[in-house]
Amino acid sequence: MSLPPFPIESLPKFTSLNIADIPLNTQALLNKNRHAINALLEQANPPSWSNLMQQLEVLNDDLNKFWSPIGHLHGVKETEDLRKAYNETLPLLTDYHTELSQNETLFKATTNLATSQAMDELNPAQRKIVENDLRDFKLSGIHLPADKKARLADLQKQLSQLMTKFSENVLDATHGFILHIEDAHQLSGLPPQAMQLAQENAQARNLNGYVLTLDFPSYSTAIKFLHNRQLRKLLYEAYTTRASDQGPNAGRWDNGPIIDDILRIRYEIAELVGFPNYAHYSLATKMAKTPGEVMGFLKDLLVRSKPIAEEEYKEVALLARALDGINNLEVWDIAYYSEKLQETTFNFTQEDLRPYFPINKALDGLFTLVNKLYGLTVKKEAGVDVWHPQVEFFSLYDNKNQLRGGFYIDLYARPHKRDGAWMDECLSRFETKEGLQYPVAYLTCNFMPPVGDQPALLTHDDVLTLLHEFGHCLHHMLTKVNYPSVGGINGVPWDAVEFPSQFMENYAWEKETIHLFAEHYKTGEKLPDDLHEKMLAAKHFQTGLQMVRQIEFSMFDFRIHDEYDLNKPGQVQATLNDVRKEASVIKAPEFNRFQNSFSHIFAGSYAAGYYSYKWAEVLSSDAYAQFEEKGILNKDTGISFMENILEVGGVRDPLDSFIAFRGREPRIDALLKHTGITR
Repeated sequence: MSLPPFPIESLPKFTSLNIADIPLNTQALLNKNRHAINALLEQANPPSWSNLMQQLEVLNDDLNKFWSPIGHLHGVKETEDLRKAYNETLPLLTDYHTELSQNETLFKATTNLATSQAMDELNPAQRKIVENDLRDFKLSGIHLPADKKARLADLQKQLSQLMTKFSENVLDATHGFILHIEDAHQLSGLPPQAMQLAQENAQARNLNGYVLTLDFPSYSTAIKFLHNRQLRKLLYEAYTTRASDQGPNAGRWDNGPIIDDILRIRYEIAELVGFPNYAHYSLATKMAKTPGEVMGFLKDLLVRSKPIAEEEYKEVALLARALDGINNLEVWDIAYYSEKLQETTFNFTQEDLRPYFPINKALDGLFTLVNKLYGLTVKKEAGVDVWHPQVEFFSLYDNKNQLRGGFYIDLYARPHKRDGAWMDECLSRFETKEGLQYPVAYLTCNFMPPVGDQPALLTHDDVLTLLHEFGHCLHHMLTKVNYPSVGGINGVPWDAVEFPSQFMENYAWEKETIHLFAEHYKTGEKLPDDLHEKMLAAKHFQTGLQMVRQIEFSMFDFRIHDEYDLNKPGQVQATLNDVRKEASVIKAPEFNRFQNSFSHIFAGSYAAGYYSYKWAEVLSSDAYAQFEEKGILNKDTGISFMENILEVGGVRDPLDSFIAFRGREPRIDALLKHTGITR
């Protein structure tokens, strides 16, 4: 049975996007939607699903389809013209969404539907949309008097602009620094692929020698392998002071005042709609219900992991003293001597694995894995309009050869591309009278690109990232919910969103599956058993340090939103310092301004929610334990996971979905075991 073709005509046309027309076209579409909503409200008497809610889903989807390629390009291929158009347009969108969320006529119509007999006739997805809308009306201040609504609208507009500016400052600061080295001896220790990339970076800038950048593949490799301690310090300082009042570009793209404004505005928004602070406001849409529950969870993890982290740090310090007589271990030495310690302890480094993870084999392995788990088939599509020559598009089919969705893959770091890795939505699954709109995802990473005639070679950490982001993609594409508002990851409480992504990472470790991803790029040799055994032996290397680092980030994020005080200047750094006293094992230098590039919470969706990574890891670890009990590629377990977790979208409470899969509530034991906290 042949696979049906993906309808590529439904995909965005990136290369024909007219940037200059974005503001006008956006305004025209928003006005069209406004007129349509007014007409709906006049005719919806009494309101029903078909004459009101379904039509709103259509209008929202039209807007999302229009804006998706614009917002995506702003993150992956920004130009001066695009930034200008984006920033001109953002206030228009914010105004529109605020108007919609404060529309009293729409609120009354939704309330009337929710309290009518018609509500009983709705299916679970439709009922969930109505319930979520009523909740969101209240979170948007529908109950406020006109003057406070106006104030809230102004605050929302300011907040969206500030978060965008924060992100742009990080991008500019990341690409606003280079380290130009002409003498190759100064780069002693750098792996060959990183040396070649540094040489190509220099050539691209018409410079002799080598250029190291703050793009993560360049920076992270240099900080681990450069023998030259002064260069490590220079790079560390530049990286941890990006967009701040410190470092080599001090004050140039300073996010410090922006952070203060973001926190002040979030606090005022929360207070206006009736919450004590933004942490309480944030939890209104999450699994965790109180700040005490979140902080208790984090502190419990801290108590369990910090003693382990302290012992791990001592091991690094002892090695630095033994190898190089270093008695004053600095933070820019940690990654370097940790790599040495791993090599000494396990006769193994991440770079030993890189030749076994050429990108094509990693992708083939990923696609084979989801076939074994869920019966899915992935097919590369030709003729798709993309924003960069290295971008590819694939379609996804289930075990009945039915098309389920598609995804773009953009894997490599480059100028004008935001750092990090993420999944975002391009199209959402939507059943309309015209037929089914298939869900489409963007999978974006920042791996080291191919150099010379050599393919891109991933580290094992890169493979984990690829699996993680593809887990998000599967959550988006495999939904069987036919309404965008609660399909895929939409409507899922944010502290459960990371569940499917973290679940996928487990398969990068197992002997039964690692061979799907690993094959030497020159010889075709499978990953040798002894190297795999070394990798497994090192799996929990510095797991305590990694855990306390994530707890530090989570506690900092939650506390600055839960303890915010309008009358306390300088509280961001003070709170961070206090968190570090409690949670950190490695002392950060005074110039460190990590918060100024903490885009997850100041430019993204994780404000008072960064704890979600650890919260969801409890779910993912316990779910994977079921596979360990029944077979990690057990098809029945895979289908159950797909049906109970990946397909249900935001319709069902995540705890109910977990219980439907696991047969009980989640336990923390599997997380502690999988992370090596208990052994």
